[in-house]
Amino acid sequence: MLSDAELHELESSLLPALERHHLRLLAHSLRCLQQASATVGDLQAWAEQHPQLQADPAFIPVLVEQLSKAAVQLEQIGQQEGKPPLELELADLVAWGKRCADARLTPPHS
Repeated sequence: MLSDAELHELESSLLPALERHHLRLLAHSLRCLQQASATVGDLQAWAEQHPQLQADPAFIPVLVEQLSKAAVQLEQIGQQEGKPPLELELADLVAWGKRCADARLTPPHS
């Protein structure tokens, strides 16, 4: 779960709304993956043991699939940042988001 301070850091980043939303999803995914790795080491087992998810077991495979997709993107970001993906921090994600926004918003050179 993201703390209020982390959410504030994302919102104050001055990134376009699309990048901020994407970063919120990635940051939340990162926290879930870190927690799963630290507790049971297996994403499926972590999800099945998570109290909030036990109320809706049909959601677990959907969440595991989405977190697995986020893990692939975090792996790519980790390679760009020179860090293992589970060691990424919010500042790394914000820096990556700024580079993506700049690339998307900068017109190509003629």
